[in-house]
Amino acid sequence: MLVAIDGPAGAGKSTVARAVARALGFTYLNSGAMYRAAALAWPRDPATLDIRFEGDRVLLDGEDVTEKIGTPEISQRASELAADPAVRSALVPKQRALIESGDWVAEGRDIGTVVAPDAEVKVWLTADEAERARRRGQPVYEVRERDTRDAGRDISPMLPADDAVEVDTTGLSIDEVVDRIVALVTARTAG
Repeated sequence: MLVAIDGPAGAGKSTVARAVARALGFTYLNSGAMYRAAALAWPRDPATLDIRFEGDRVLLDGEDVTEKIGTPEISQRASELAADPAVRSALVPKQRALIESGDWVAEGRDIGTVVAPDAEVKVWLTADEAERARRRGQPVYEVRERDTRDAGRDISPMLPADDAVEVDTTGLSIDEVVDRIVALVTARTAG
């Protein structure tokens, strides 16, 4: 089974997806970490990169780069690279290969619309701009610029899948959000 969790920066996707994966006993895929790894390796061709996950650790060509890819500069460059059709065409097949078998919780901006449109459960995780800016330690205008860039790109724009369930995390605890998504998965597997 695949649970696709998409949404804008600061909605809580990584934290929630990781917790949902733990709660369900699924494997977690952070697609954004793949773009950040490509940003770290830039200008190398993303198609040549070996990006793997070991638990919460991100490996680039065998090196643990988890801390290196967490900087605001890398995050900004990753957002810019994600708009590049050549980068997307290199990384989307890598994502699909990872999630093709087993039970996964995958999070990103276009998992339910592009990477895995046949995901059994699709969630659009969001929160209001002020809350997302607070979570990221950024001014609201930077969050708005990122949203505009991610939603306005020509290739794989950030938007909810038609059949995604929206979960607004504003004012909710992580546990409350996780419980809602786990309930969606439970309902899907029961039906």
